Amino acid sequence: MGMWIGRNRKARVTYGFDEIALVPGRVTINPNEVDITFRLPRKNAEPISLKIPILASAMDGVVDVRFAIEMSKLGGLAVLNLEGVQTRYKHPQEVLEKIVQTDKTEITGLLQKIYQEPIQPELIAARVRQIKDGGALAAVSSIPQRAAEFGVLAQEAGADVFVVQSTVSTVRHISSEYKSLDLAKFCADMRIPVIVGNTVGYDVTLEIMNCGPAAVLVGVGPGAACTSRGVLGLGVPQVTATVDCAAARDAYFKKTSRFVPIITDGGMSKGGDVCKALACGADAVMVGSAFAKASEAPGRGYHWGMATPHANLPRGTRIKVGATGSLKQILFGPAEVDDGSQNLVGAITTCMGNVGARDIPEFQQTEIIIAPSIKTEGKLFQTVQSVGMGTR
Repeated sequence: MGMWIGRNRKARVTYGFDEIALVPGRVTINPNEVDITFRLPRKNAEPISLKIPILASAMDGVVDVRFAIEMSKLGGLAVLNLEGVQTRYKHPQEVLEKIVQTDKTEITGLLQKIYQEPIQPELIAARVRQIKDGGALAAVSSIPQRAAEFGVLAQEAGADVFVVQSTVSTVRHISSEYKSLDLAKFCADMRIPVIVGNTVGYDVTLEIMNCGPAAVLVGVGPGAACTSRGVLGLGVPQVTATVDCAAARDAYFKKTSRFVPIITDGGMSKGGDVCKALACGADAVMVGSAFAKASEAPGRGYHWGMATPHANLPRGTRIKVGATGSLKQILFGPAEVDDGSQNLVGAITTCMGNVGARDIPEFQQTEIIIAPSIKTEGKLFQTVQSVGMGTR
């Protein structure tokens, strides 16, 4: 499998969202009659049921307490970054204002300075309680090195979901400088669902699932504000990554009878990308830049990745996406833009209806074709005029 790239060396051909298309079905269904529910397993309890299969990324420009409450009310789930400005500063609005106003030539240095402020444990509990007081599901995130400490704090404060997230997650992390997280023990000790990410491979996904997480995040470097692929040369296009990890999920279920959902994370700014991720095998998606455009987002039209403020090797940047509408518009419409970045849920249900899928598992059986010209075929005028599918 693969192609020769030189003497004695082969490389696999992999695919991203722009290189494939979904084939319409032989039967079509009324979009209002499809089921897009996402269920996140819980220990000794009924699953957490989300009306829509969409999570908001744990990024400071996307999720704060207000956004998390609104996202939950609309049927999704927003993840709050426990290592961001919300837990380092009692009044994060002042800090966010500085980030938004700073010139792009100085922003990386400013972010590095801002994120040097220590995390305040009492703010972790306070933010979780604020979300819960708003009647919302509370999901929070940290890197593996802080998960054991922050997981207990968040759980005791009433969090519903804990996400262990890093650029690349493995079960066998080797380090002589610090103690690695025992992922199996952590998942076993936590009473609430634990989501682990990120990964892109079949074998690694199987190893992670053996540790007992509720779900696995898929994606290395595809995010709009992430520069890991440029800085590290690391990553796998999301279509191939999703298909490979979905295969691991199915193999794990066949072996253990335990279903562990996969969540494709990053690289989806349009409804069509979300549809392709689900059709390729994702049970849900995690989206960042599309939600950074919401009027409720704390970044006020700006978006930056979690690795942007890294003290030694930043792997992200601040980008301007603009505030284009409310969160409700972005999720459910009515769309007022022509580029597919609003009414994401409408895109999912309409696509499912057109391929004849009644629910997400049936959607995952959709025929897929390799079609690198799918976005440009017949779209010359849109491209020339930078409208619709001609926008970037």
